[in-house]
Amino acid sequence: METENNKSIQSLYKPRNPDSHKGDYGHALIVAGSKGKMGAAAIAAKACLRAGVGLATVNVPEEERGILQIAVPEAMLTMRENTTDISCFTAACIGPAIGTDKGAQELLEDLLDRFHQPLLLDADALNIVAANNKLFDKIVAGTVLTPHSVEFDRLFGIHETRDSRISTAIALAAKHKWVIVLKGHKTLVTHCGEVFINNTGNAGLAKGGSGDALSGIICALLAQGYKSFDAARIGVLIHGLAADIALNKQSVESMLITDVIDCLGSAFKSLKG
Repeated sequence: METENNKSIQSLYKPRNPDSHKGDYGHALIVAGSKGKMGAAAIAAKACLRAGVGLATVNVPEEERGILQIAVPEAMLTMRENTTDISCFTAACIGPAIGTDKGAQELLEDLLDRFHQPLLLDADALNIVAANNKLFDKIVAGTVLTPHSVEFDRLFGIHETRDSRISTAIALAAKHKWVIVLKGHKTLVTHCGEVFINNTGNAGLAKGGSGDALSGIICALLAQGYKSFDAARIGVLIHGLAADIALNKQSVESMLITDVIDCLGSAFKSLKG
């Protein structure tokens, strides 16, 4: 299996024009969080903003809105109980800690039906799809799916080894023209027969919140106009680079995903270099 190396991903990065403004870098919608799990929304939103999006709006339950307004004051909010005008968004991410109840399912179905810009499905969005096979037909080409191994098996059946998951991911991404990000040690990104295996990152990422941050990063890149496969590859690389940089101040035991997000700036500088 031929794969790209990390060095080749650097060439995909688009330097910013000094004369640019926030409108040049997209508007991301992040549908995340539920009662008792608003950290996922805050982590995804902060990572999205650190990854360069011009504007970020987070869709949250109204009674939990104060958490986001305090934790991520740079983000705007829409309330889950209201219908959201999605015409202004250039990319969206749905799934981190939204739950899998009827309301969450209706939220996902509505976005799959109405949103025609780049979309990322993560976490509970994937679990909802796994429990409702009819939703597979609504996932259009170019959509980014970011399962870890357990979520992958819920979606596509039990696999005994990572190699077998990789084979299935490559085949399904080629068949449906999805971008599949199979998370784990040496995360795999595949689309239409192309394969990238990431070599950045460390065991400090083996904690809750890491996937939420990755989704926010990739969503930011999608919103900025990167193609889905490019956004996923760059996002995975940057996520791992930031974790490697965070080890300068932390250990793999002590590292938190907020430490990783704080190192995204240094990771982007490393990418440019």
